[in-house]
Amino acid sequence: MLRFTLAGGHYDRTQALIDGGVKPSGVELTYLPMRPPEIFRRMLRYLEFDGSEMSMSSLLIGREQGIPLVAIPVFPSRKFRHSYIFCNVDAGIREPQDLIGKRVGAREYQLTANLWIRGILKHEYDVEAKDIRWFTEWEERIPVGTIEGVTVKRIPEGKTLDGMLINGEIDALIWPNIPNSVRRRSAKVRRLFEDYPRVEAEYYKKTGLFPIMHTVVLKRDVYERNPWLAVSLLEAYREAKERCFRQMDDPSVHSLVWFEACKEEQHRVFGSDPYPYNIRENRKVLETIIQYSVEQGLTKSPFSIEDLFAKNTLDA
Repeated sequence: MLRFTLAGGHYDRTQALIDGGVKPSGVELTYLPMRPPEIFRRMLRYLEFDGSEMSMSSLLIGREQGIPLVAIPVFPSRKFRHSYIFCNVDAGIREPQDLIGKRVGAREYQLTANLWIRGILKHEYDVEAKDIRWFTEWEERIPVGTIEGVTVKRIPEGKTLDGMLINGEIDALIWPNIPNSVRRRSAKVRRLFEDYPRVEAEYYKKTGLFPIMHTVVLKRDVYERNPWLAVSLLEAYREAKERCFRQMDDPSVHSLVWFEACKEEQHRVFGSDPYPYNIRENRKVLETIIQYSVEQGLTKSPFSIEDLFAKNTLDA
């Protein structure tokens, strides 16, 4: 048995790996459930784990900088991103074009969420990254360098972008999750796309893109010594996901009042599985994020998908 330590987020689709209900073949797995931002920094800077969940944007940047990681086609986090653009109600922002010239906050510039939103703004609404004044709260997890035509400024220590949004010190905020101002129903903050379920469903119908946020990576030397490991982990992730889906068939275990209606609508839009773990069904999404990374100056030249993923998982 190969001992393998993997750091990943705590999702319903990974619960069976966390609690040991699913065990990868030939592997004594230690799954460390952690917050993804911490995982990414520790893996990118120190290669601290045998494998981990990984930001797609940071994976592209890291591979170009020579960080020795190889991915498998597991995508534990996906989100539409129209619903994560928040505006100060007094900033005069009613549509995407109103972001031009505005002060927009982002936790880190390189976040995958921000990469997707900038790509959506460019390709769907003709708003370029250089049209916006960017403010960040955190140090970049790995360096991205200067991007031509783009202004990015760190906010002062002790301030938060969410607080600055409420106070009107920035006009809008792109955030990976729901900021506290929205959770607390601040009267000073609204979504740019208030009817976001409709907007995101129309975007998916038009483009076929359900944005991938994270994948799973192995240290390259671990993979090269044990190439079978990539397939073993892939199959285990798939089984954990299927167990989650089977549990969802019992509405009595869920607290959402309209759970069945939500599940039926999801099935109507996506079919039986919105989270396929393979290259074939995700090729367009992966090619799009690679394209966006180059367009936005985070990487200099496009990778092929075959450059990023373990060869024995490309057709698995």
